[in-house]
Amino acid sequence: MTGPIERTRRAASATVDPVFPALKARVIARTGHNYYEDKDDLLFDRLRKRMRVRGLADCAAYLTLLDGAAGREEWAALEAEITIGETFFFRYAEQFTALRGTILPELIEARGETRRLRIWSAGCSTGAEPYSIAILVHDLLGEALADWSVTILGTDLSAAALATARAGEFGPWALRTLDTEERARWFRRTPARPGLPHGGYALRPAFRRMVRFERQNLLSLIDGSDRTPASFDLILCRNVLIYFSPEHVTRIVRALGERLNPRGWLLIGHAEPNPTFSQWLQPVALPGTVAYRPLDTPTIEPPPVLIPAILDAAPIPLAPPTVPLDVPDIAVAPPKALPPEPVPIPAAPATDHPLSPGDLLAEIRVMADAGETARAWRRLREEIDGYATDPALRYYEGLLALDLGREREAERALRGALFLERGFIMAHFQLGLLLSRGGRRSEAVRALDNALRLAQGLPPETILPEGDGVSAARLAESARRVLAGITVSDA
Repeated sequence: MTGPIERTRRAASATVDPVFPALKARVIARTGHNYYEDKDDLLFDRLRKRMRVRGLADCAAYLTLLDGAAGREEWAALEAEITIGETFFFRYAEQFTALRGTILPELIEARGETRRLRIWSAGCSTGAEPYSIAILVHDLLGEALADWSVTILGTDLSAAALATARAGEFGPWALRTLDTEERARWFRRTPARPGLPHGGYALRPAFRRMVRFERQNLLSLIDGSDRTPASFDLILCRNVLIYFSPEHVTRIVRALGERLNPRGWLLIGHAEPNPTFSQWLQPVALPGTVAYRPLDTPTIEPPPVLIPAILDAAPIPLAPPTVPLDVPDIAVAPPKALPPEPVPIPAAPATDHPLSPGDLLAEIRVMADAGETARAWRRLREEIDGYATDPALRYYEGLLALDLGREREAERALRGALFLERGFIMAHFQLGLLLSRGGRRSEAVRALDNALRLAQGLPPETILPEGDGVSAARLAESARRVLAGITVSDA
């Protein structure tokens, strides 16, 4: 078990190795990842992982390897290791609401004559973002898609991430914000294989064929080596700019703006807007987010934003339609959720922990989003008893167990989260999905009904805690759909 002493020993290693500063400087210079400028411990931990793989003892030996004949191959592996590939389908619901309700409809209208759309997902990681866009475009164009030329390009620094993206197969972790029907409409189940011991979800060909992938470092936009096509109608560069220095960020954003077609759109991460961008781009305030357009774009009244983001669309005919369930709206007063089955939670040890619950959760998510769900689950299990009263950590223990196919442990963890916080809407919902898959219909209805009624007691646009951007309205609609499916199967 990893304890405070082991963590302290690991953290000290970065300062003990005399060659680490030189290696760190090389890594940042090559990748532009200034994100690691003040994160020696995190960078050293990732370097050490590659050193172990290569059987090397220290940074000097590793630097020699990078400079040698095998350097190109090892640089690719290291770049994949240090790039935090946090991604899942329809990440940041507010931006996908804007994409579905405003950005893509306007682009489709503006390009109606040429019937041509060019979209770029810069820093696409394992492909969830460009594939999510493909699903939206498919939804919005419907049968007219056959008459359009739609190109969606995904680029990333990590060759390993791009290989996963091209395969188009994902574990449950990347689909964690989707309900059962959405998974059935857009994916097919795949059998167990190495890396996915409990099977996965393969994106259906109708969406995969719309996307192609290329390897690219965004620094190429400012050093003259970029070979990306010159113009796009929509560019997404979300949560990538955090890696770069402020000077590089401004130059990259300017270069992205120069690659926008007239009346095009640029979306960046929620935490990445900067007032200086308005020198080259026109910021546009949309509900819950900010987008950017070329400065000469005429100001127009955007069409009304649809909520929820994707669930009101006409269904893709890949699964039979469901029957709507008439559920009373009790938004006037907060509903009384049925209490979950009590689960004993061990008392927290008296010793202090060096990580806050939020810091530990961030560490766990980085591992899981990089595809290391087994490692993340083990790490959380090692520490969970020290944070026994934190419902969010229990909830993520359940999600990780689900990804690994450990249903019993997942159920216990989700019920543990609800024991600590009875109004935890996402825990009710995930527990309901788990019980439904296991054929325990009456228990599933109880959990899903709890989630539905609690969500209806909130303003529709409320973003749910630990929901990865899911709004109360979208969660309520998802719960209704799953409940309807259970009711139909029982009829």
